[in-house]
Amino acid sequence: MTPISQLSPRLLWQFFDTLCSIPHPSGHEAALRQWIADWAVERGLDVMQDAVGNLIIRKAASAGMEKRKGVILQAHMDMVPQANADTDHNFTTDPIQPYIDGDWVRARGTTLGADNGIGLSACMAVLADDKVQHGPLEVLLTIDEESGMTGAFGLAPGLLQGDILLNTDSEQDGDVYMGCAGGVDANITLPYEAEPVPAGHQALRLTITGLRGGHSGINIHQGRASANKLLAELLMDISQHAELRLSELDGGTLRNAIAREASALLTLPADAMDTLSALLERRQQQYRCEFAGIDDFIRLELAPATMPARVMSTSLQQRLSDALLACPHGVMEMSRSMDGVVQSSTNLGVIGTRPEHIHVQCLIRSLNDEGRNRVAEMTAAVFRLAGARCNFDGAYPGWQPDPDSAVMQLLLDTHKELFDVLPEVKVIHAGLECGLFKAVYPGWDMVSFGPTIQGAHSPDERVHIEAVSRFWQLLVRVLKQIPER
Repeated sequence: MTPISQLSPRLLWQFFDTLCSIPHPSGHEAALRQWIADWAVERGLDVMQDAVGNLIIRKAASAGMEKRKGVILQAHMDMVPQANADTDHNFTTDPIQPYIDGDWVRARGTTLGADNGIGLSACMAVLADDKVQHGPLEVLLTIDEESGMTGAFGLAPGLLQGDILLNTDSEQDGDVYMGCAGGVDANITLPYEAEPVPAGHQALRLTITGLRGGHSGINIHQGRASANKLLAELLMDISQHAELRLSELDGGTLRNAIAREASALLTLPADAMDTLSALLERRQQQYRCEFAGIDDFIRLELAPATMPARVMSTSLQQRLSDALLACPHGVMEMSRSMDGVVQSSTNLGVIGTRPEHIHVQCLIRSLNDEGRNRVAEMTAAVFRLAGARCNFDGAYPGWQPDPDSAVMQLLLDTHKELFDVLPEVKVIHAGLECGLFKAVYPGWDMVSFGPTIQGAHSPDERVHIEAVSRFWQLLVRVLKQIPER
């Protein structure tokens, strides 16, 4: 146990401390799932694993509350694996190292997993604490939310009997959410056309580091720099001043995280070094000025590298550079009906060089299918012009707001009762699982809320300690006040 386990509410933080000790990145939730299932069985709870790997845990109603509406508490078991370049961390074997930093909890050099580990810990604390009063209770813990929503896609009808779903995957204390964006992945491949390295060239590695990155939905409107877009700009600029030849291009690690780092293996004539060094110095100053107050620590570095066996053909290099420059990235459209809400966006999340092709992945989000499809078609058109193949998968719907939601009104009233202020009702530009749940369980009344988590999907992730306490108080009181059927 670490000092984290001594925070309040203690039971919730003890569970979170344990979660940090069990590796659970997307696609590798089995050990955590087994630990949770074993724990629940030991407590005499009804536990089942569905066909895709989700866990459903049932707890009987508190005495006298058997006639209340059934509640499904919901969280996902996986976390986003992101580490700083100077942090040696294997997310499938190494524990997260949380620590207290003033009013916050962070992790050493990696994502913390507060998204959605705090919500998951709250669900388990409700199951563990018999003093928490509630009606018939089901806890739904899904897999693979961050990388494909596999658990939500695979949830079968008829497994759950509750009437109300409380999603714990939101990240701002004082806000409650009644809608979210849908999304789709764009997977792009461009065949690698190779040529020999020109005579008289030397090999160099260009890297971009020091960016904040962040959640490709929640942070996309904040103007944060994308390492992938900056690299595309730099390479085009360099090619106009020297005989640049590209061998490899790599940036970002996840389609749902704004790229924090990117690099290129390139060759140049030996006499181009002075020109290139001066250009990079100017560009670094330009970027730090352009992104002042947002990304203040952008670093452009150049280092000698091992000579590659090949470089891209001049045709491929030009088409790839043009496509990456033209690729949409960022906010595409703001909502016309909700002030300050992003309607559609896209994130140029991943660029990777493979032996046979260049791979690019984008995540496109929108509050409606029409906006999502519009940006998808735009993205496909850009890369088709470059000779690439573009296919789309993993499409999921948004969660359309229900202005007549009874559980939303209950949560608003309870928040006012507890904290003497009404929370803000919002629509989040991120892919909550609620849209997929609604397609299978259309009668569910749903709401999403959670504590303040900043820097999700990046090693800057942190969760506010007092906000966790407020989140727990709100959750416990809402469960107590769920009405009868």
